[in-house]
Amino acid sequence: MVEFTPEQETIRQTVSRICREKLAPRAAEMDRTGEFPWDIIQEFARAGLTSMFFPVEYGGLGKDLITSTMVVEEISKFNTATAHTFTGIASSRLPLLIAGTDEQKRRYMPRLIREAGVTCLSITEPKAGSDVAGMETRAVKDGDSYVLNGHKCFATNGSVAVLYFIFAVTAPGAGARGISCFLVERGTPGLTPGRIEDKVGLRASNVSELTLEDVRVPAANRLGGEGEGFKICMLALDKARLDAAAMGVGLAQGALDYALRYARSRVQFGQPVAEFQGMQFLFADMATSLEAARALTYEAARRMQARDSSTSHFCAMAKLFASDMAMQVTVDAVQALGGYGVVTDHPVERMMRDAKILQIFDGTNQIQRLIIARGLLGKSP
Repeated sequence: MVEFTPEQETIRQTVSRICREKLAPRAAEMDRTGEFPWDIIQEFARAGLTSMFFPVEYGGLGKDLITSTMVVEEISKFNTATAHTFTGIASSRLPLLIAGTDEQKRRYMPRLIREAGVTCLSITEPKAGSDVAGMETRAVKDGDSYVLNGHKCFATNGSVAVLYFIFAVTAPGAGARGISCFLVERGTPGLTPGRIEDKVGLRASNVSELTLEDVRVPAANRLGGEGEGFKICMLALDKARLDAAAMGVGLAQGALDYALRYARSRVQFGQPVAEFQGMQFLFADMATSLEAARALTYEAARRMQARDSSTSHFCAMAKLFASDMAMQVTVDAVQALGGYGVVTDHPVERMMRDAKILQIFDGTNQIQRLIIARGLLGKSP
């Protein structure tokens, strides 16, 4: 249903080879320990994957969103936690791409490419999750600097990033129009990564708290104008939701592939369980919903690439449908394996736990339904 160019297919095969050789053999252990995949990220960097979406003029490869979506899907077939780490880097850099000045891009992009630098987009706070405009982290202008104070949570790559995109309130009482975005480098006094969350799924994806105590940031590190942070944030969240949809598609494909292999080899009552009609119906439903989610996901990517006005609407639909689909497909994959589906010797129980996170991160699926409905009714998101 999605036709890739020869170049895209070459990239997909490169990603698949790295994941088969380096990632798949360690996925279960990474899930058990929460190990951050430094060596895998370096492998991706050597293959040009971590810089492929940066513009050519800054040292990147300038690839499109269809390619990005394809790469995320392929990684997710093998380990969704690593895909989440990868997308955490790609999505967190989007504010620099869309709102950075030429000077900011020249200062940071070559360095991030050269060092394969991990980045972190930090929006969520204990009292501001779905309600982004309710954030309380403050940024107060002081001469040619801003001083940031506050507490962030659920920051993907939060304890390992070299560069943070921090959203903070510069105009209290102005709601969404009072939020701005700042580039903050690791090691800046007062910026302290905190507890790493012990999650039910995506366990090898680093998600942590961040504390900001009198963090002084040069005014030159503000992205966009004062009060433009919410708009930047919403564009970044569109990309994050597209990534979540791609993760759901890849995760479900990996689960379906594994369940099919198992069903062909598992013999009960004198025949492979794949020969039983009930099992065949289960697989038919899994495959049908998977292909529907894949089509919607790549349509959302196409619209985002074209900067279509319906992008937010379609990214919300893709995230909603693909993550719900991944949850159902992984539950069915566990069922297909019977008793073996719930033990850690097989990856489908991990896939099921990972799928649950996709329904919550980057805006719960209830929030996606609100976005979709408001788009249909002509209301502002």
